[in-house]
Amino acid sequence: MTEKQRITGFGGFFFRSEDPAALAAWYDENFGIDPVPSDYETLPWHQNEGPTVFAPFPQDTPMFGEDTSKTFILNFRVADLEKMVAQLRANGNEVTLDENNPYPNGLFANLADPEGNPIQLWEPQHNPA
Repeated sequence: MTEKQRITGFGGFFFRSEDPAALAAWYDENFGIDPVPSDYETLPWHQNEGPTVFAPFPQDTPMFGEDTSKTFILNFRVADLEKMVAQLRANGNEVTLDENNPYPNGLFANLADPEGNPIQLWEPQHNPA
């Protein structure tokens, strides 16, 4: 039997936007996600290796917010949730800490980008082995 091939990670996340340049600038300013390069010599944003959850949710989940037209939520790992939340709020973003923090797997906060796309921030809990 041949070994099952697996993907090695996400190579990109592509989605529609009303104003792609403005939204790319917002992600750069607030999260440090570099805009897509305009040439092949410049490297795109590089993420740190770490856990990634890939999970379909039921159609009626409240996790993505009240707008049922939103079919995804971005979950970004952060090193220090408190500092990231402070940075986002200083930039004028409304951020809500999850009222059930801490969870066994870490801390969470929620916000939306300027086009209303839901975003969840996750500071993983590092349990000693």
